[in-house]
Amino acid sequence: MHAVRRRLSLVRQDSQSLVIENASVVTPVGVLEQASIKVVDGTIIAVSRDHLNGSLRRLDAEGMYVLPGFIDLHSDAIEKEIEPRTSVYLPINMAITEIDKKLAACGIATMYHSIAYGQEFDGIRNNRFVSEIIREVNRLAPTLGVRTKIHARFEIANAGVVPFLEPVIREGQVSLMSIMDHTPGQGQYKNPRDMLKFFPPSRGMGDAEFEVYVRRMQQEAVPLRTDYVMQLVGLCRSRGIPVASHDDDTVEKLDIVEAMGATITEFPVNMATAEAAMSRGMHILLGAPNVVRGGSTGKNLNAREAIRAGCDGILCSDYVPSAILHAVFTLEREGILPLHRAANMASLNPARAAGIDGTTGSIEVGKSADLVIIDPERELPKVMKTFVGGKEVYSTC
Repeated sequence: MHAVRRRLSLVRQDSQSLVIENASVVTPVGVLEQASIKVVDGTIIAVSRDHLNGSLRRLDAEGMYVLPGFIDLHSDAIEKEIEPRTSVYLPINMAITEIDKKLAACGIATMYHSIAYGQEFDGIRNNRFVSEIIREVNRLAPTLGVRTKIHARFEIANAGVVPFLEPVIREGQVSLMSIMDHTPGQGQYKNPRDMLKFFPPSRGMGDAEFEVYVRRMQQEAVPLRTDYVMQLVGLCRSRGIPVASHDDDTVEKLDIVEAMGATITEFPVNMATAEAAMSRGMHILLGAPNVVRGGSTGKNLNAREAIRAGCDGILCSDYVPSAILHAVFTLEREGILPLHRAANMASLNPARAAGIDGTTGSIEVGKSADLVIIDPERELPKVMKTFVGGKEVYSTC
């Protein structure tokens, strides 16, 4: 950490050109000390330890780190923004606008809002409501500070999903899709009673009612290769949309989803599955809250242990947007990864998985100036400024 810290001073302007100087710049291969970044019209045109001339507005970031803006491929926090209490719904446009401000304050430059078509929910995961949310997010995206995309998720047992999900894919409303199977007894819920923590229909049930509920879900389970699942996955592949598989728990399941065209495994349940995915070159997505807490809420794979074993793939916020920042610095502080590799998990690696690494995901010449300035000299790291395409979308000063 640095002994000297100056207060960042910069008058906010609409211009997307500036020089950030005297910073510790986190690049894909290391940390460049006392370095400068020159941004012109929203694009990085120079990263150097030399003084960068020009009449652009200048920001003295001595004592600060500059990281690439985080890219969050999986966060269902928007669901709680819309439904903060069970069956209490806020206007969708209000929720989208308000969560955008929170994301910028967390250093997130690109958000893939994860919106799920559930199996039997009448609430926020109802098929019709989910499509309404997706269209509203995309309608508002050009007005938001954070670059905003859609990660559409669906339960494979949701046979009625096709008339709702297929149109939004064809309309270009979806940038990532994942297939989920929350049937109790496998995947995330190997112990069916773990469902009581997460799934609203299971709350408040007595033991007998819950057993009936579990048996019914198990009877309604469908195989991964069900026709309509293959139809939706094939549609995404034909349009270049990455496909992920959720909560993979066996190598045999990896065989199936990889053959279907999935390139991302989200939250592998155990080390054997994570290591198998790594050996196949699949992108492994891990939860930042798991890293921060030092374990899984469901007693599944410990993300820190997976990263120590070499599975340093992708960090996502899962359900806590602020967790990415703290996971990155936790990995560095605990000696699990050097800072640049931890930062890659939150930026370059997700960019590669999403196919957008040609334009963003790292501090390199020619890429979009998606940048986050961090003050590390506090009890916890603090986001001071966030830029998306060179535009300042968050500032504490």
